[in-house]
Amino acid sequence: MKIFHKTILGLSTLAVLGSCTGDFEEINTNPNLIGEEDASAKYFLTQMMISPYIPARYAYWRANIIHADRYAGHITFGHNVSWWSDDLSYKYDAAYTDATWDHYNGQLSTIKQLLDFTQPGGAFENELTYSVVQIIKSHYYQLFTDTFGMIPYSDLYKEDINLPKFDTQKEIYQGIIADLDAAMATIGDNTSTGDALEDLGDNDVIYGGDLQKWKRFANTLKLKIGLRAQGAEGDDFSQQVINEAMAAPLLAEGESALIPKDLEINQWDYSTYGDVWYNFGGGSDWTVSRELVNYLRDNNDPRLEKYTKPSQGGTFTLFRPAQAEDPEGYQLFPKRTAFLKSIFDEAGAEYTWLDNGSEVIVTMPEETNNIGQPVRLSSEMKPLVQFGFFSRPSELVIAQKNSGDAATPETVILSSESLFMQAEAILKGYGTGNAQALYQAGISEAMKLWGVDDASISTYLSSEDMALLNGTSEENLEKIAIQRWIAHYTDGYEAWSIVRDTGYPASLAAGVTDYDLYGPGTIAAGAYPQRMRYGSGVQTSNPDNYNQATSTQGADLQETKLWWSK
Repeated sequence: MKIFHKTILGLSTLAVLGSCTGDFEEINTNPNLIGEEDASAKYFLTQMMISPYIPARYAYWRANIIHADRYAGHITFGHNVSWWSDDLSYKYDAAYTDATWDHYNGQLSTIKQLLDFTQPGGAFENELTYSVVQIIKSHYYQLFTDTFGMIPYSDLYKEDINLPKFDTQKEIYQGIIADLDAAMATIGDNTSTGDALEDLGDNDVIYGGDLQKWKRFANTLKLKIGLRAQGAEGDDFSQQVINEAMAAPLLAEGESALIPKDLEINQWDYSTYGDVWYNFGGGSDWTVSRELVNYLRDNNDPRLEKYTKPSQGGTFTLFRPAQAEDPEGYQLFPKRTAFLKSIFDEAGAEYTWLDNGSEVIVTMPEETNNIGQPVRLSSEMKPLVQFGFFSRPSELVIAQKNSGDAATPETVILSSESLFMQAEAILKGYGTGNAQALYQAGISEAMKLWGVDDASISTYLSSEDMALLNGTSEENLEKIAIQRWIAHYTDGYEAWSIVRDTGYPASLAAGVTDYDLYGPGTIAAGAYPQRMRYGSGVQTSNPDNYNQATSTQGADLQETKLWWSK
């Protein structure tokens, strides 16, 4: 019998592969060797599906939470017990930003391995499995380029090139579209990748090996890229791409690409929000943003209780700094406390406010108020911004490992997003259909994902103005953008892209200007962050191509806009 060594094929990764862990225990009679009859590409595929979306603890914390979720404007730091002010990540720090670059860059070898294994002549040659790998690779690159802009792409897997050039976003988008088209053509009418070991089955933790869902996933990603490229300088392909995508099947209701959150395996390998919340200490805890809470609360959105918990409440004393020790803090104390009071009033909060000049005493009922914390508050505001004032993430978000609690899955692509994008395309004159019906179907689908009951969904759709495309063209497009942004709660990378692409929510896209209250970080004029800076090691490991990229794209700064950014 021919034997494959795990050290040669990389099968040591099986030990941590999500759904196939149990199956591996049955077939792995020798911890170092695996028989030819049991070897399959599907055992590698699971890790490739999981690792880009569920990073290890370090990247989950520093990349997803500190950067993407906060740039998205969904969550905030900067309260009185937080380790940091809320301009963390808006103020560049290589130690934090590098985690994002390293996470994305770290997926390249896994992708190459799967491409090599499944391509013609590969150890597990299978053109249908290869097509699934191409689709996952395409989504990965869409996330990667939308985070940094120009990145290595076309040179990356060429064996004779050690220092790859950085491709423009236009080139990358066109390359992704070509790969998606090829993958969809290969899949055709096939429903699985084969029989027995050739069938991805349960090792496909997203679609269970259903190739037609992967085909619709690919077309939905194609539509997203077309819409995002639209209007960018030099765009000469988006119109055709959107028309093609709208003419073919797209993800429908109940077809979201999701990965169940594993609350049992080691948090160092696959982390969760709950890992950070419960294991890092109170200083790492976060609150939910003013924009998100306001949109949910003020529009009677039933997701409010699914996304958030009310503020803890209690009695809080805000002390005015001594004039001699902190003259600026003393002078600005009335302005800063009045600002907080205005946030409470805006939220319709229950509270009492006693201003004694040298201190303000605030009392709030426990677990009652839904108040979002303003994004990017200055470090000087930190002593006044009490954690107990503001809404917190719900238990669905921060479910603890080994607790037995339900948890929201990790998002890859949402079927609600497919429906929203179709509505957007129709409003812009592409395809045919009822934009209003698609819009409401998207809202319904987004709510069902979080366990909202049918009666609550029906009430919202029939009674709330946010459920109706009843305004001007721009007002309707704004509503679609806001609903997409809300739906991508806990999917910070995509929510952040939506703000940069559409300009909505406008209050986030506008950045900050009042530095008595807000922190600009190191972003010029307090602008909204447009990208992350490249990993610090790139400047020394690939300097010529790095310099060419910054010459073409613009300075390696957070405020440098990407090709498609509004």
